Amino acid sequence: MSNRTPVSQALHGWRKLAWAAWGPPSDPQFYGDLDIDAAAMLDFVAMTRSDAEEPVTVTHLVGRAVAHALHEVPSLRVAIARGRERPYPTTDVFFIISDPGSDELTGAKIERADAKSVVELARELRAAAAATRSGDDRSFGQVKHTLDLLPQWAVRPAIRLSSFLACDLGLDLPALGIHRHPFGSAMISSVGMWDVTRAYSPLASYYRVPVLVLVGSVSPRPMAVEGRVVVRPMVTLTATFDHRYVDGRQAVSFARAIREYCAEPERFEPHLAGLRAESVSEASQGR
Repeated sequence: MSNRTPVSQALHGWRKLAWAAWGPPSDPQFYGDLDIDAAAMLDFVAMTRSDAEEPVTVTHLVGRAVAHALHEVPSLRVAIARGRERPYPTTDVFFIISDPGSDELTGAKIERADAKSVVELARELRAAAAATRSGDDRSFGQVKHTLDLLPQWAVRPAIRLSSFLACDLGLDLPALGIHRHPFGSAMISSVGMWDVTRAYSPLASYYRVPVLVLVGSVSPRPMAVEGRVVVRPMVTLTATFDHRYVDGRQAVSFARAIREYCAEPERFEPHLAGLRAESVSEASQGR
C-alpha cells in the first residue's frame, strides 16, 4: 500500500459550479416539522365559539402551545449578544398577523404568553389588529412606518442599528419606535390562511429568536391508527431553528411539549374546560 499523498486535480462539472456559486457554510438555521392530529384542537375551537367570550383559532392554540414549550424548555428563553447569554424574565411570543386592508404583514408581541389563557391571547391579537387598522399601533407598525420613510440605502443600516439597540443592549426607546427585545423568544405565523399545508420560513438576522413556527392549513389525511388506515384532520407545523440558540436535544423537547399541548388543550386551559363542563351539565339537565 502506498503512503504517497493523492495528487489534487482541478474542480469540474457541478462541483466547479457549486464552489463558484457559494462560499463556506455560515447559516445557523436548521428545520423540523410536526404532523399533528388536529381533532382535539378543532373540538376546542368549536367549544370556544359557543361558550367563550373570545373565539380562538388553531393558530392561537399553536401560539399557546409554543409558549408552553418555551416554559418547559427555559434554556431557549435567552438573549445572546456579545458572547454572553441573558435569560428573559418572561415568556413572550411574537405573532405575525395580516395587516387589515392591505397586502402587508404586521405583528404583535404577546408578553407572558405562558401565563395567559388562549382566550386572553386571542383578545390581545384582535386588539393589535384593530390598532393597526386605525393607525394607533405604536410598536411594530411604527417601526414599519419609519422604515418606509427612509431611502433604500439607509434601510439595512437602520435595521442593524435598531437590532443592536433593542436586542444587544436591551434598550427601550419608544420615541424612536425601538422596543426592548421586540420579537420575544419565538415567532408564529399562519400559512393556513392561504390554504398552504406546509411551508418553511427563514430567520432574518434582526429577529434574534431561537425559533419561528409556521402553522399550515388543517386538511383530512390518511393516517395509520392502531394498525388501520383512517382519515384524520391533520395540521403540519414547521419550525426554523437558530443553531446558535438551539441544539437537537432542546429542539426535540420543544417539539414534545408542543405535541403535548395540542393533544389536550383543555388540560392547559382549566377556565375554558370549566365552561365546557358547565355547558355539558346544563345540556344533560335539559336546560
